Amino acid sequence: MKTSVYMVYKKLFDAFGPQGWWPITADGETKPVHSGKEPNNERERFEIIVGAILTQNTSWRNVEKAIENLNRERMVDVRRVANSDENYFAELIKPAGYYNQKAKRLKGFAEFLLKKYDGDTAKLFSLDLKDLRSELLNLKGIGPETADSIILYAAEKPVFVVDAYTTRIFSRLGFTAKDYDELQKLFMENLPRDVALFKEYHALLVNLGKNYCKKNKPDCNRCPLSDICRFQKHS
Repeated sequence: MKTSVYMVYKKLFDAFGPQGWWPITADGETKPVHSGKEPNNERERFEIIVGAILTQNTSWRNVEKAIENLNRERMVDVRRVANSDENYFAELIKPAGYYNQKAKRLKGFAEFLLKKYDGDTAKLFSLDLKDLRSELLNLKGIGPETADSIILYAAEKPVFVVDAYTTRIFSRLGFTAKDYDELQKLFMENLPRDVALFKEYHALLVNLGKNYCKKNKPDCNRCPLSDICRFQKHS
């Protein structure tokens, strides 16, 4: 039986259940939690944007610490980020690594949002998907994965996020793609354009990649995809 993109999703969901991504901080708290809650206000949407930029080249655990620091200082706010002292802001996000670079990127994003969209993510997200993606990709430090994370989780528009886990897993399953766009196309053309499905699938792949389909020493014996995986059969 030929392995389909949806078959992989079904196997992962049956094995792991709902993942509750993207983590969002509840009112009065400082730590983001995996509740599966949709962002429904400006602070929550901006927190997802902040997280999407902070998670570049680091683990979510480190991002979580940085977001907790920002929440304690009430800095998950477009205007406060834009007007903050860069060194002070960089110190707050230090746990996420590359903090000086990421401070510049986040301040740049906040300044862009203020100047062009009055600091209102809803105005930015009112663009159609193609124009929104183009707008984000024009910003310094935002590549396809970060842009698509913002579009899917904060703007809640149907675009599939491809990350290193996705690339590794589907390569081992025998799917070939020459680049980000080609692998993304595999999902976009073989799944319903459904935001909830795209979120859940991406989060399930992250779980698999972190805990089973590791870069080195993958745990093939416990992997829920072992019966359809070419890598497992040839290892």
